[in-house]
Amino acid sequence: MTITTRAKSILSTCVLSAALTLPAAQTTQAAEELMLGHAYPADHIFHMTSTTFMDELKKSGADIEVNYQPGGSLGDWASIFEQSMDGVVPMTMSFGASEYDPRLDLSWLSYVVEDWNQAREVYGPNGKMTDIYNKILGDLDLVVLGVIPTGFGSIAMRKGVEDVPTSFPQDGQGIKMRVPAIPIGIERYKSFGFTPVPMPFSELYTALQLGTIDARGTAPAVEIWQMRDVLESYILTKDYFEHAFWVVNKSWLEDLPEADRNKLIAAADTTMAKVWDEAQAIDEGFLNKVRESGVKVVELSPEDMNKAKEILYASEWPYMEGIVGAEIMGMMRKIAGIN
Repeated sequence: MTITTRAKSILSTCVLSAALTLPAAQTTQAAEELMLGHAYPADHIFHMTSTTFMDELKKSGADIEVNYQPGGSLGDWASIFEQSMDGVVPMTMSFGASEYDPRLDLSWLSYVVEDWNQAREVYGPNGKMTDIYNKILGDLDLVVLGVIPTGFGSIAMRKGVEDVPTSFPQDGQGIKMRVPAIPIGIERYKSFGFTPVPMPFSELYTALQLGTIDARGTAPAVEIWQMRDVLESYILTKDYFEHAFWVVNKSWLEDLPEADRNKLIAAADTTMAKVWDEAQAIDEGFLNKVRESGVKVVELSPEDMNKAKEILYASEWPYMEGIVGAEIMGMMRKIAGIN
């Protein structure tokens, strides 16, 4: 009898403890994990953007743990972009991958802006292009958190090639030019007289080193600095303003609790304001490093620059209008001051 009573007492205590513990177990939830991946190294503005965002998100108190994967550990930028569309890597920083939507080539369009002030007005926080990009990327189940500037893109010649093309298209003849595998890039450098060679970014350094190609296009100063030991000259065509999309999977974002979703968006807005405040100085700093490294930096004369613009306004812009339509290109012409 004593043993039975004692057993009942112990059992009752266990049941009570379980009952008291169960609600706590049911209401305790692990933080949401957010994988953020991109393909570029620590000296790229993507890394600064990522670390700033993680700091701001932590300060906000959002119940989100960021799993940060930089440097191409998840693949090149195009493959990570696809993973973000699928929600596998919910957040990335990536350039326009037109194999998924040809309208994304709009982000590579030539000679839209001439300086950083214009670039911020057009591409910066609450800029003129944000709504257009969101309409395009929304069809891919992505939301634009911000447009990240990397600077004006130009062309560069590999070591051992003394040619310095500045007058197009004649100076481009016979030069094999690496371009990203995007139609608008191929169209541009063909119009400039070069022989375009589409090639993934991951193969670019080796191709320059081995002489498989003579030059590379779509090159902001940071990438010239990264590849300075295989480059002879950097010709400042400034043929486009390079910017990337900071995107998050739309379905993933909508599934977040509202409070955490609002904190994430607020952290992203704060981050983008800081990034644009610092981006120009970062770009100019890398250009100075390029000069100091011994790479020959060449500026186009006003005459050659005007000629380059006329070539692309007459060839690349009508090509792009066939993809995005007259309304969008009408707006782009107004921005660029083209009649």
